[in-house]
Amino acid sequence: MNTYQPDLVEQAQEAREDALAARPPGPAPRPKDAATLMLVRRTPDGPRILMGQRGRGHSFMPDKYVFPGGKVDPTDGAVPAASEPASNTLAALAHGGVRRRARAFALAAVREMWEEAGLLVARTAAAGTPAYRGPDPGWQSLFAAGAAPHLEPLRYIGRAITPPSRHKRFDARFFMADADEALLDARPAQDGAEMGDLRWFAFDEALGLDLPSVTRFMLGELKVRLEQPDHEPGIPFLRWTRSGHRMDRL
Repeated sequence: MNTYQPDLVEQAQEAREDALAARPPGPAPRPKDAATLMLVRRTPDGPRILMGQRGRGHSFMPDKYVFPGGKVDPTDGAVPAASEPASNTLAALAHGGVRRRARAFALAAVREMWEEAGLLVARTAAAGTPAYRGPDPGWQSLFAAGAAPHLEPLRYIGRAITPPSRHKRFDARFFMADADEALLDARPAQDGAEMGDLRWFAFDEALGLDLPSVTRFMLGELKVRLEQPDHEPGIPFLRWTRSGHRMDRL
């Protein structure tokens, strides 16, 4: 495990985030499991990444540009899928022990992409594909569209836990996927109640946005993997603790 030393820009950003999202005195809240998907579209001018702006009314990271994602729901792990994550992805997700089925994180990322951006990380549901029988409206609408989650293209590339100083905390797993491999069709991303200004940004454009520090860090991890596809740097695990920034690679 190594001490993670953020640069001066990240330090200033984290100080602003801490000031805006400081929690009342008392025990730190337990982080909630979450999942995020970094969709990449390859173009003649270079890769572009889907990002959007969180609404001003959000109590967590208002106005910030982020990747679609959110909290893992209790029923996500049992949702049927057209394909499953790679075995090494599941093993990495389960590393260190988890409170739920490892596939739940990938499924949550797919559901959040559908709910926040209107994009189907899915395949057409084949005859005999189990139907979704649960209560979640996001999954109900995805299956009603004749689709089933496509988890195989999702690659697990990072994990980060929100600092204990924040009033809301998440234990987030970050995935990347090639849009051409992952998406069911070419429909455009759609702004919604939770996220607006959804666009495909070039890396330089994305880095110029108002980003949370962890989003900026994961953009760097994504860039390394796209530029050096044969190099595996390990999955970073960021933890902000009272003793400082900590990182190890799985």
